[in-house]
Amino acid sequence: QVQLVESGGGLVQAGGSLRLSCAASGSIFSINAMGWHRQAPGKQRELVAAITSGGTTNYADSVKGRFTVSRDNAKNTMYLQMNSLKPEDTAVYYCNAKITYSTGSYVSARDYWGQGTQVTVSS
Repeated sequence: QVQLVESGGGLVQAGGSLRLSCAASGSIFSINAMGWHRQAPGKQRELVAAITSGGTTNYADSVKGRFTVSRDNAKNTMYLQMNSLKPEDTAVYYCNAKITYSTGSYVSARDYWGQGTQVTVSS
């Protein structure tokens, strides 16, 4: 059984920083692309940043230059360093990963999502 667990959310003032972590655990064979998404109240979930297994990154225009996504493949963990936070960054942040897993009988792959972590930026 595979799980993604986010941590690091909280309340911060505008201009401040937070670092989110997303740790994958379970019968993992390999982790392919990973990403951070967010959903603000009344809005659709949107992709914030993504990173491939080789380290290629992609960002939403709204966070370019402020957020940095990274991963530690040895620890099956992805990070999101968020600097110069703005009130409009307030949302629940979710991590997502395409994971190849083993059941012991066969190997398969699917998308997994974490439970989300709240980020609140006060003005």
